[in-house]
Amino acid sequence: MKFDLHTHHERCGHADGVIEDYIQSAIKAGLQVVGISDHSPYFASDKDQPQPKIAMARSEFPNYIRQVLELKAKYEGKIEVLLGVESDFYPDLWPIYKAEYDKYPMDYIIGSVHQTRGVSIFNRNRWKKLNEQEQVKEKEHYYELIAQSARCGLFQSLGHIDAMKGYYPAFSEIPAAAAIDDALRVIAGEGVAIEINTSGKTKDAGGWYPSDEILERANHFGVAVTFGSDAHNPSRIGDDFELVRSRLKEIGFSSWVFFRQKKPVVVPL
Repeated sequence: MKFDLHTHHERCGHADGVIEDYIQSAIKAGLQVVGISDHSPYFASDKDQPQPKIAMARSEFPNYIRQVLELKAKYEGKIEVLLGVESDFYPDLWPIYKAEYDKYPMDYIIGSVHQTRGVSIFNRNRWKKLNEQEQVKEKEHYYELIAQSARCGLFQSLGHIDAMKGYYPAFSEIPAAAAIDDALRVIAGEGVAIEINTSGKTKDAGGWYPSDEILERANHFGVAVTFGSDAHNPSRIGDDFELVRSRLKEIGFSSWVFFRQKKPVVVPL
């Protein structure tokens, strides 16, 4: 069974195409399941869209839900369409997000750490003035946030857990093995999955998220895995699915999961 749980569309302001384009592309790519998971609004503000070109407007979220559910019904029998969302994780704000998501029949919620200390994880300039010890502390802090996101109970899956390497490949060489292991233990204990996200190949890092080294440790700790292309263009739906499946088998995984009504559906590799 082929599936892809991480997709975006024009509402977020930095992706191409409408939701139906991604569903049709998924059908052409031979997928049986496609998850729609655009960037959620920033709910902790009175402004309708405080993060233009990053996340959708608050007023658009009900329309997003309605459209996905309509398309789920329209394509029934052709492909299973899942209602998801990619949600930023803010340690002090997640209850606000939970209150919003609880209003809707979500199939899954991807929790992603996109900022640390108020700075985007993709901002390579954050590293320029840090010495070696400070870089280690910054990486450890990132994985502390990832562990917190697993503990909060809001998410079924965690997005791109080493995406800090995206535009700063040297991130992977910063020593923080203990912090990564601690995060993976928490993730496993909470029953949350991590995604293999193939969008990393489009960044400077040139490889999937997370690295093989992290996936090997994840397998050791019994962490479940899922798949997401993180497509911001319909042409990338299911990108590298078969290559990921093959690599996971080599690492030692025997299955992966997708989510229906927030429950994991286990799929043999």
